[in-house]
Amino acid sequence: MRAKLPGEEGFVDRDGVKLHYEIYGDGPETIVFLPPWSIVHSRVYKAQLPYFSERFRCIAYDGRGNGKSDRPATVAAYALDNYLADALAVMDAAEAGEAILVGLSFGGMLACALAAHHSERVKAAILGGTSASIGPGYPYATPQHFLARHERFEGWNKYNRAYWLRNYPDFADYFVRSIFSDPHSTKQIEDAIGWASGTTGSVLAKTVEARSLPPAFDVSEAMYRSIRCPMLMIHGEDDLIQPYARAQAVAEATGAELVAIPGGGHNPFGRYPAKCNTLIADFLDRKLGIPAREGAVRRSAKTKKALYLSSPIGLGHGRRDIAIACELRKLHPELRVDWLAQDPVTRLLEAHCELIHPLSPRLVSETRHIELESGEHELNAFQTIRRMDEVLIANFMIFQDAVDGGGYDLVIADEAWDIDHYWHEHPELKRAKLAWLTDFVGYVPMPSGGDHEAFLTADYNAEMIGHIGRHPGVRDRAIFVGNPEDIAPLSFGRDLPAMRDWVPKHFDFSGYVIGAHPESFGGRAELRERLGYNRGERVCIVTVGGSGIGGHLIRRILQSHALASARLPGLRMIVVAGPRIDPASLKAPAGVEVHAFVPNLDRHLAACDLALVQGGLTTCMELTAAGTPFLYFPLRNHFEQNFHVAHRLDRYGAGQRMDYATATPDMIAQAMVAALHAPPQFRPVEADGAQRAARMLADLL
Repeated sequence: MRAKLPGEEGFVDRDGVKLHYEIYGDGPETIVFLPPWSIVHSRVYKAQLPYFSERFRCIAYDGRGNGKSDRPATVAAYALDNYLADALAVMDAAEAGEAILVGLSFGGMLACALAAHHSERVKAAILGGTSASIGPGYPYATPQHFLARHERFEGWNKYNRAYWLRNYPDFADYFVRSIFSDPHSTKQIEDAIGWASGTTGSVLAKTVEARSLPPAFDVSEAMYRSIRCPMLMIHGEDDLIQPYARAQAVAEATGAELVAIPGGGHNPFGRYPAKCNTLIADFLDRKLGIPAREGAVRRSAKTKKALYLSSPIGLGHGRRDIAIACELRKLHPELRVDWLAQDPVTRLLEAHCELIHPLSPRLVSETRHIELESGEHELNAFQTIRRMDEVLIANFMIFQDAVDGGGYDLVIADEAWDIDHYWHEHPELKRAKLAWLTDFVGYVPMPSGGDHEAFLTADYNAEMIGHIGRHPGVRDRAIFVGNPEDIAPLSFGRDLPAMRDWVPKHFDFSGYVIGAHPESFGGRAELRERLGYNRGERVCIVTVGGSGIGGHLIRRILQSHALASARLPGLRMIVVAGPRIDPASLKAPAGVEVHAFVPNLDRHLAACDLALVQGGLTTCMELTAAGTPFLYFPLRNHFEQNFHVAHRLDRYGAGQRMDYATATPDMIAQAMVAALHAPPQFRPVEADGAQRAARMLADLL
């Protein structure tokens, strides 16, 4: 899912070549994102556009040769003169006026040419991994190497015209992997290989051949020394495409600020977006007086402040986080808790009169992304998280603005993976103590993903383990919501430790946290009476969480209603569709009650006789704590539900696992009857998890 779509888009026709551009945001200042080499298109800036378009008017366009722009047939069409004229044409069509320029690789050289020869159009320039006409280059990127005849095409011999015409996909794969020479860059590589498929070896060969055509304007060192606008350069020290020494030459000639990325490759904007976005925002603040955010609030010695982030995937996290916050206030009555949260969690928070941070509406919906990724009762959770990278960096930048300006003493992050990831990658961004909560640790490959998914999950796990090893102080407190026995007996991957060996060394254990433990609800008969349930009826609740994924499961269960009712006299089936499924769309049969959002659902789960649910941990553990029999249907290819959750439920002896793919309506009806006639013998769930977690957090205030 895109984190943000353009508000406007169009084409510029310049000398018969159509150039596609997009406009995001409507701020008073304009940023133009210049295209890199035509092996990729404007999506290369996907980590910058959502964030900066909140405050700026951002323009991005596809350079000729890729994306939605034309691919002219002549070599001369790709001369530097045309790229410069294209930039001016797009700026004119989009009414950019005097703009801030951002350029990656070739886009950096283009920004310099504009700043030197059209200075009236450029307020400032930011260059990432810039190419240049000065400074040293690599021998494998010379015209001689490009045109040479090779007997074998291995390594950089693939940077060759003849090979591009013969096997462009293999060159693109090699070149992209050389761009992202940084460890743990699998998603960036995957994206860029996909963008590279938007052009051909023949087109790219023309762009290189056109470099021998002398431009009509000066590109010597004198051009760089004539630049007067403020410039920021961000360059990887291990850039295999444009040497760091070349960036140093440009910085010396222009007086630019040069920030080195230790060990970094060619695309810092894509691989280190949090750091780059922050550097750019700070630069524009210092040099142009454009504040990155509203004035920061000073911390008060009298009032403690915490920023709480609760996972938006399902409402169970919200219930347990509210319980922890309530217990924390008992220990620190002066504490103010602001919630940076998304729908549907915000509905739950509002029902409990909690304070929602004003930046919350800017968050991109992670729930919507998950819904778009899902199939019929199917969600590859690991791949979904990987493909959520654009959403996560957009939301992290909003969080960073909130914490930079909020004067918070503590950030409490319940499975806010983006916060944990980016603060570990860039500890200098940390502005408050961090408490990290999770109820599972470690990605697990699904068998359907084969060896490649096993490689990817291990790589992600290795990155997390490496983060903790290098920066153990980023997490001031890591809390596993559960007990050591709840850790799945699995490995993090090949050549990595076992989860049960590693997790206890890096986490404290709170025991499981229930939003409100069923033992506090009073007697079951009294609770049923308060909720309006009649004596003698058998109440079955069907609920699938806060996202819209569960519609297929609900419809399958509804098909079993008549069969179950025939075998269970007095059956009362109640469907809680959740806040993101339209109850009318379910077309429930007569006799079935359908409700949308139910804020006190945990009490209904404790009062009912049977529940049919998806495989989410929080709902299943609420049922376990209440001693309510339940059937659960893990989503296919959802590693957490199929491994971590299933292991924990097996340990508690709770629930009957069902396979949606093979569970016919008759099988579901039979399982319902069996579950109601088999008294549950679940292990007890502790009632003091919220208090224990709160005491751990209280030490940080």
